[in-house]
Amino acid sequence: GSGKTTQFRRLSDAAKARGIPLCEVREPGGTTVGEKIRETLLARVQPGMDMSLRCEMLLYMASRAELVERRIRPAIRGGELVLADRYVASTLAYQGAAGGLSAADISAVARVATQNLQPDLYVIFDLDETAAAARLSPLLDRMEAKGAAFHRKVRHGYLDLAKGDPSRYAIVDASKDPDTVWRSLCATMTERTAHLAPKR
Repeated sequence: GSGKTTQFRRLSDAAKARGIPLCEVREPGGTTVGEKIRETLLARVQPGMDMSLRCEMLLYMASRAELVERRIRPAIRGGELVLADRYVASTLAYQGAAGGLSAADISAVARVATQNLQPDLYVIFDLDETAAAARLSPLLDRMEAKGAAFHRKVRHGYLDLAKGDPSRYAIVDASKDPDTVWRSLCATMTERTAHLAPKR
């Protein structure tokens, strides 16, 4: 409900318009195996198909491992900008802060799954859980349907990650209209990625 998908699309379109080689990925999914895992993770719960939290975390990591191996590392080697719709921070927020798994356990699995590949920048589109819920489709997937208390913990999990590593995380106020959020995102990207620009 934060408008992340809308802003992701605008950022992608802006990069393409400037001729920047680009690789876009989403989580879970993005590969043949990953999309099968996505179907399992986000399907509405069926009788007998509820999964343990640890299983859930490991499935996200399995999808991520395939994505890093098949898509992200080859794109980086080819000089492409990689835009990822979610990454390890999501697991730390959802299965960690909200679910109750330890950050240490999640980080240990993440190091194996991603070969310790970390993004230059995480952008968090911050919106309180009440406003976010009002924007969501009534046809909620399994993660969206977990309720306000769960999503409040998710939000605070993301904010705590940003507080703990401000050099790698940027927070954008997502409570405004899409154009205002876009201007804020552009300003944030300009400020936080200037040092990543190739030397001419």
